[in-house]
Amino acid sequence: MRKIAFILSLLILTACNDGPSLFRPSSSGLPYEVLVVCSDELWEAPAGRAIFDVLDTDVPGLPQSERSFRISHTQPLGYTNLLKRFRNVIEVNIDPTLYTQTKMKYSRDKYATPQMILSIQSPSAEELQEYVSKHTQTIVDFFTTFEMNNEIAYLQNHHNMQFLDSARSKFGCDLYILQNITGIKSGKDFLWASDISNNNSSIQNFVMYSFPYTSLDNFSLEYFMHMRDSIMRVNIPGNRPDRYMTTEHDFVDIKDSSFRERYMQVARGLWAMENDMMGGPFVSHSIVDEKNGKVIVAEAFIYAPNSKKGNLMRKLEAALFTLRLPADKDIENSIHIPEIVIEDKENTTIEYRNER
Repeated sequence: MRKIAFILSLLILTACNDGPSLFRPSSSGLPYEVLVVCSDELWEAPAGRAIFDVLDTDVPGLPQSERSFRISHTQPLGYTNLLKRFRNVIEVNIDPTLYTQTKMKYSRDKYATPQMILSIQSPSAEELQEYVSKHTQTIVDFFTTFEMNNEIAYLQNHHNMQFLDSARSKFGCDLYILQNITGIKSGKDFLWASDISNNNSSIQNFVMYSFPYTSLDNFSLEYFMHMRDSIMRVNIPGNRPDRYMTTEHDFVDIKDSSFRERYMQVARGLWAMENDMMGGPFVSHSIVDEKNGKVIVAEAFIYAPNSKKGNLMRKLEAALFTLRLPADKDIENSIHIPEIVIEDKENTTIEYRNER
């Protein structure tokens, strides 16, 4: 009896916890699909259009415009138990008797798992519109980070061990990439994995390379493009001597970010094969390996001429956040995107370390 009572107590505690539980069903909806819960009147008003415009922003770094999220809408009365299982939800609440200012709060895995519900509370539609427009990037980053961390959690248990072993041997680093990317080529301070032999409509690729760290000049736009061009030309040639990978210099953007409390450069842009028609988007993360005095670059790029690229690129970019330098192995076991700190607690405002 004592054992049965203990098990029942454990089940009750698990059910009351706001975290994942055995009693929560799997969430519905696709990655990067968001359900907005508000009245039809508000949805068609400027405040509702402001929310739509936030979710309608472009995925960065692509050759064509692609919406950041797939958008759905329902009225509060239609927000039944079935729709409450949606994986990404924005609940809009306007009530001047309850709220004196506009705020964002969230809950995780409330009705299903994985799930993120963002609640925007405001005293008026006018304040809501202004607030949402001002916090566009915050809302986009919030859901994007949630989806990427879902992918990272999956990769921790489903990654390519052959590539991981090669990355450890060549760079002393860990990087978890998708299991289906099995073609691996190794060069001097260079590693390339590709699913080019799988006869898919899109070709997914990861590369890692390193070069000596000398100064902060290593992180200028010009230096990044110079190193990328020179390294890719040697290691990713075409089917003729005059064909090789290069970088579209007019379409590269670099940003300062952070990685486990150290500097990281994020670069997005377009690649192309010289004297060929092939090309597509890439994203790279560059970090200093202080133990060995090197810059480590992890990059993902795709060739998908007849397909949408946004969600695939974000899926591959999530893998880049699994990069663990030699120093990281001594101080941290968890893997997650470091920019956004989200406490797993309902009715807590979203806290940010810095914005990407």
